[in-house]
Amino acid sequence: MSERRQLINLTYRLLGSLADAEDAVQETYARWYAMPRQQQDAIHSPGAWLTTVASRICLDLLGSARARRERYVGEWIPEPLPEPTEWAAVRTGGAAVDPADRVTLDESVNMAFLVVLDAMTPAERVAFILHDVFRYPFTEIAEITGRTPAACRQLASSARRRIRASRAAVTPTAQQAGIVRDFKLAWQAKDIDALVGLLDPDATLIADGGGLARTVLEPVQGSLEIARVYLNIAQSRPGVTILETTVNGQPGLVIQEDGVTDGVTAFHIVDGRIKHIWSVRNPEKLRPWRTA
Repeated sequence: MSERRQLINLTYRLLGSLADAEDAVQETYARWYAMPRQQQDAIHSPGAWLTTVASRICLDLLGSARARRERYVGEWIPEPLPEPTEWAAVRTGGAAVDPADRVTLDESVNMAFLVVLDAMTPAERVAFILHDVFRYPFTEIAEITGRTPAACRQLASSARRRIRASRAAVTPTAQQAGIVRDFKLAWQAKDIDALVGLLDPDATLIADGGGLARTVLEPVQGSLEIARVYLNIAQSRPGVTILETTVNGQPGLVIQEDGVTDGVTAFHIVDGRIKHIWSVRNPEKLRPWRTA
């Protein structure tokens, strides 16, 4: 069980969903405990065995996810996560979340990174995460994916090119936090000009309600159009509370109504302007944000 945190960290990065990651880890352990004790004892490295099985489960899930996404209502966004220190109060079925279920936050889980990962083929994603994030050798990745080490090296290289192409100059976290705070204040003040000024002219807003919460179903393009969306929200929902927080390791916003989180917003800031906004309202993806 000492491997659980490592497995949760791996499977969340592979799947972009904490719920799916937990299910994959649960299935991994189910397979372990289904083996006779003699067979367990014969495995030289249980940790390596668990990682291999979890990765294969994720590879299968990623393949079937594309079919599921076709039936998904609206846009699909990876599940947002709060800072690990903020998980202590989270409850699942009345029980506190186990510290071993917390995901370590770093660059490989910021929302922009996860969105690029989601556009990769399942094999690219698995090869890249295992090698570049978790430092597994290509010989071991080959056993997991059923491909040659050379093919896995090519997959990781292709994924790396996608990541590089999506990267922009890193904006210091303090500056990001200031821009997010200004966005919040402009939103609360219903100041459409201020909102437009904070957004890149070609900015994109993508929202995820999953058919369970009201939100825009199609991506919204352009600073003025996005500003109008937020102006409409401010006018139609005057009682909401907007909180500055950390979303997947970067400055973001949480929207609460009557003390309950019903929206989490992540930002991608380039050259001092907001380039991408990801707004998650699907309640099934907000479990880590809902406190007892």
